[in-house]
Amino acid sequence: MKNELSIAFIGGGNMAAALASGLAGKVCPAGSIHVIDINQDSHAAWQARGMTTATAPDEALARCRVWVFAVKPQNMKDVVASTRQWLRDDTLVVSVAAGIRADTLAGWLGTPEAPWRRLVRCMPNTPALVGAGITGLAALDGVGQADRDLAATMLASVGEVVWVADDAALDAVTALSGSGPAYVFLFLEALIAGGQKVGLTAEQARQLALGTFAGATKLAAESSEPPSVLRERVTSKGGTTAAALAAFNAAGFAGIVEDAMAAAARRSRELAEEFGK
Repeated sequence: MKNELSIAFIGGGNMAAALASGLAGKVCPAGSIHVIDINQDSHAAWQARGMTTATAPDEALARCRVWVFAVKPQNMKDVVASTRQWLRDDTLVVSVAAGIRADTLAGWLGTPEAPWRRLVRCMPNTPALVGAGITGLAALDGVGQADRDLAATMLASVGEVVWVADDAALDAVTALSGSGPAYVFLFLEALIAGGQKVGLTAEQARQLALGTFAGATKLAAESSEPPSVLRERVTSKGGTTAAALAAFNAAGFAGIVEDAMAAAARRSRELAEEFGK
């Protein structure tokens, strides 16, 4: 694979940079990665890593086995139109663009009568920037097992991968892991602020909050027991943790999380309707 695979990134933002860093030298040589980005000021950084660049789609696309669309959803339709002439029968299209359904993109790449079915849509999250992401993937029916394996290998270079059935399931992925880092950051903010209110310095509260999150998630990941059991083991009857959890429950914490995720999933569907026109 390292000797044969060539990849084009159409859009060179943070997610593309994270993926390219994960792929280079592992999945394919850096010289086999071609990056198309209208921001020419960013090209030097790509070129310094041994990758080729262009400001607009060009004939180099025809030599790339995989195309990764990583552009803003509002620009996607025009960008796709500018690339279609270089599609080949064996091109695997991977989209990491939020808000564009796989069937919509397939129609733009092909025609209404013959949409491009060799397409995998992905929903990564921002921890991919430090190699700790998790990505939901959904494939159209033109994607064979070899292409599924290839797409999974690519996204696994920046974290874990989870296959789901379709775009509807990716709306749920968006609500949980796509938007999820923001929920975690919000809770971290609250923990740090709360720590200061009960007498810690800002740095002490930050260190303790980050360490608690890192340790708790590691314990949950490595334990064979569900989070509910781990929570119960921390909670002594009549103790400090029980008092804190009672306050969370009184505020309807679980319901708040469910409502927030439902709002995110609903907005994901709305954006797909807006951008798919």
